[in-house]
Amino acid sequence: MNQPRRPQPQQRRRPNQTASSLSPAAQKPTDIWRPVPQLPDPAPIVVASDPTALVRSLGDPPVPGKSVIAGHYIGAVVERAAGLATALAASVDLLATQDNS
Repeated sequence: MNQPRRPQPQQRRRPNQTASSLSPAAQKPTDIWRPVPQLPDPAPIVVASDPTALVRSLGDPPVPGKSVIAGHYIGAVVERAAGLATALAASVDLLATQDNS
């Protein structure tokens, strides 16, 4: 036979906040299509000499029996992401050179 279900504890519900209970600043409409100031030019991007250094400093991933293999896969993903980021920066001439780094 099935055991009867235990009654679940009741959770208290917060009363809904209406527009009148909000602060006056929250009621003021905002123009989301307003002009914004021009962003500054991005700084040159320096290519990382060892993109996996941070991940390796954390140690092997906690995967029972496969932590070393998992670490290699994570390192491969980080290296691939760094390579793609470098290619993207190079495509828009944002890579730092010896004279501007």
